[in-house]
Amino acid sequence: MNSVIEKKLLELPASPGIYFYKDKKDEIIYIGKAASLKNRVRQYFQKSRQRDAKTDALISEIADLDWTLVETELDALFLEAEMVRRYMPRYNILLRDDKSSSYVRISYDSKHPTLTMTRQPLDDGAKYFGPYFNGAEVKKALHYLRRIFPYSTHISNIPKRVCLQYHLGLCPGLEENKTTINDYRANLRKIMQYLKGERATLIKELERDMKRASRKKDFESAAQLRDQLYNLRALSKQIIFSDKEFTDLSKDRALNMLSDLLGLKNVPRRIEGYDISHLQGTDNVASMVVFSNGIPDKAAYRKFKMRLPGNDDFGHMEEAISRRLSGKNIKDWDLPDLFLIDGGKGQLGAAIKARDRLGINRPMIALAKREEEIVVQKGKSQVDLSVSDLKEQRAIYKESDDFIMLYLTPRSDIVKLLQRVRDESHRFAVSYHSVLKLKRQKSSVLDEIPGIGPLTRRKLLKEFGGQKAIAGTSLEKLSDVVGKSRAKAILQHLK
Repeated sequence: MNSVIEKKLLELPASPGIYFYKDKKDEIIYIGKAASLKNRVRQYFQKSRQRDAKTDALISEIADLDWTLVETELDALFLEAEMVRRYMPRYNILLRDDKSSSYVRISYDSKHPTLTMTRQPLDDGAKYFGPYFNGAEVKKALHYLRRIFPYSTHISNIPKRVCLQYHLGLCPGLEENKTTINDYRANLRKIMQYLKGERATLIKELERDMKRASRKKDFESAAQLRDQLYNLRALSKQIIFSDKEFTDLSKDRALNMLSDLLGLKNVPRRIEGYDISHLQGTDNVASMVVFSNGIPDKAAYRKFKMRLPGNDDFGHMEEAISRRLSGKNIKDWDLPDLFLIDGGKGQLGAAIKARDRLGINRPMIALAKREEEIVVQKGKSQVDLSVSDLKEQRAIYKESDDFIMLYLTPRSDIVKLLQRVRDESHRFAVSYHSVLKLKRQKSSVLDEIPGIGPLTRRKLLKEFGGQKAIAGTSLEKLSDVVGKSRAKAILQHLK
């Protein structure tokens, strides 16, 4: 143990937080969480403790340590998961024992909605939250949430009578209609709000509903809402996914290094990432993801269904930025400190064109996938590379036309942060594109005929079997099913 670590061990607070172990090159090699930083971190350096070979290897490489304080253990749980996803420290991978990440699964739209944990998310229509790297801790957090918002865990064997969990106040009792499906889904929405980081909004809604019930003299409902509100506030003073400043930004190496590299006046507290997704020019969508203080703020994510047809990535990016920077959206969402475009020179040029046309003054860069190069447009990206120490950042500087390409080592904290934003924008765009594609595949030409509703469509398909059969039938036969005027409209549209 060196003198730097000895000094910092004496400064460790007995508070919840996450800690970072670094090697001689100042690279983060392990991230952990603790209910008491003082107790947890010191355990690593106690000679009397029994350790396995992997932990011994980790300790032998630790040259420095740092930490970030949070309000509660729950905050530490979620912050640790996000930081591991961003930095991917090699010892976090080694010490995981090849276990998969955990996801929270909520089958919100099913007849008997459930909340469970799984290691493998599927395309089954359920809502997934995660991944989380500490399954046991997430289960513990859900256990506390279940006391406030009861939920069912019966997946396959749904009991005929209410279960023991109902009598303990942990299950809604759908089996005997103890809770209506609408009230139960309202509870699930509150849990999803919490998992998304919309805790402040959730508290306001509970306060509003409690006052409304009180005014209506529905004191039983008001008391239930009061208890939920009290327990929710006691559970956590804040949640890290919100846009509140929950961490000391001076300790976030990636944000500070990015600010220095681009010559920004301030640390970019809000970064917005954009990507386009389509399949050969169909179901074109754009995504907007938001990272507040380096953490995804999922409540602020937005998606755009493209109006411009065809396979035109540059045109679609220009449209997405134009719509993002409309007066209404600027008022509702404010402006980011930095735009990050997924793509190369073409996508960045199109985005800057839209920004400049609307007279917005904000830095804008791109990250190209092939070599993870940071792309800057000369004189237009609104960054100042002249003040940055490219040698210190180990950056390779290349010029091409009106653009500058910066190549950093893949292990750079800057690259890892930008990759995290870029990958999240890509994931969000692809998920929305998949929804539209599935919706289109399930749709029919009959959906496009004016005056033909769902009941009429079902009647036609039941009678004739399919679209081709309907198109091939006579006006008389069709009139017998839907009437003469509708039959004429259908045949005219199909032919």
